[in-house]
Amino acid sequence: MSAEKPGPRTAADEADASAPASPRTPMSLRERKKQLTYQAVSDAAISLFLERGFDKVSVAEIAAAADISKPTLFRYFPAKEDLALHRFADHEDESARVVAGRADDESPLDALRRHYLDGLARRDPVTGLCDVPQVLAFHRLLYGTPSLVARLYAYQSRAEAALARALGDRVTDRLAAGQIIAVLRILSLENWQRISEGRSADQVYGDAVEAAEQGFVQLRSGLEG
Repeated sequence: MSAEKPGPRTAADEADASAPASPRTPMSLRERKKQLTYQAVSDAAISLFLERGFDKVSVAEIAAAADISKPTLFRYFPAKEDLALHRFADHEDESARVVAGRADDESPLDALRRHYLDGLARRDPVTGLCDVPQVLAFHRLLYGTPSLVARLYAYQSRAEAALARALGDRVTDRLAAGQIIAVLRILSLENWQRISEGRSADQVYGDAVEAAEQGFVQLRSGLEG
């Protein structure tokens, strides 16, 4: 699941910028330094992955490029795949935050629909509707590497759990969260596939909005009917 300007960091920066603002406890200096290290190591890794392919880059090479030791790298990133995907962690609770921060008179589905349509309009990379070259390169790396796709499902599973908690964490809420996250994943993958075939984000936008509306109609009829 989950953009910017030049360089591989673009995909991450735009994705981070797209996350809805929410009040959080200010980070300490130690936390800020840790976050900067995460960013620097991941940037170095993604640059190498894009240049040579995920499977052809060793963890040792990434550690050397980031000027840290392998043991230090593994303290930040338990698995090689996390070097490419850790930025999705910022989006794990995005749907949950949208639900928790919605207006009193807005239903969870209405809030999520509004948020997703806004993401399409902004060409948020998380929606798959982004044709920035660096974002496309990152998505090709992601969807073209089976181990990354498999790891991405773990992030999506945590997103599902977070949304379920925001909805109330009853069995019905967990069922709803599973369906919602699945719809968002499929919609975004469809957008990416269309763009990967050579269409621009502007060309895909109308179809993407229509598909999103249909997806939320299905969710509403299934979850609220």
